[in-house]
Amino acid sequence: MKLFKSKKALSPVVAAIILIAVTVAVSIAVAAWMGALTFTFMKTEEVKVLSINRSTWSNTTATLTLKNSGTSDLTIETVRVNDNDATLTPVGSATLAPGDERNFTVDYTYVSGTKYEFAFYTASGNRYPYTSTAP
Repeated sequence: MKLFKSKKALSPVVAAIILIAVTVAVSIAVAAWMGALTFTFMKTEEVKVLSINRSTWSNTTATLTLKNSGTSDLTIETVRVNDNDATLTPVGSATLAPGDERNFTVDYTYVSGTKYEFAFYTASGNRYPYTSTAP
């Protein structure tokens, strides 16, 4: 078999080095891709109702303190009370940066002793409910 004796081949050491280099390059590419995905998905929004001002809650107005406990800016666009439209007025901007707290006034017809669900909707369409009973 003189046919195969005339061919030159890579030494096992060079072949192993090339294999390791290709594996490292692919690993770096996958790690960079996954890292970019992680940072994109890590931006979240979350609204928490910290309190409702019971001393100023009247038959037509309730003031709630909201906090952005997420990692990205969010904008409160609308509110529904017991699944009905209500008027939402932010004290300042309706956009909250991460960690910001802001008062929002919700105008609606309230009846003392009745349980109400406030559902706040953000610009991205997420819904954040809060339930309280009118004083």
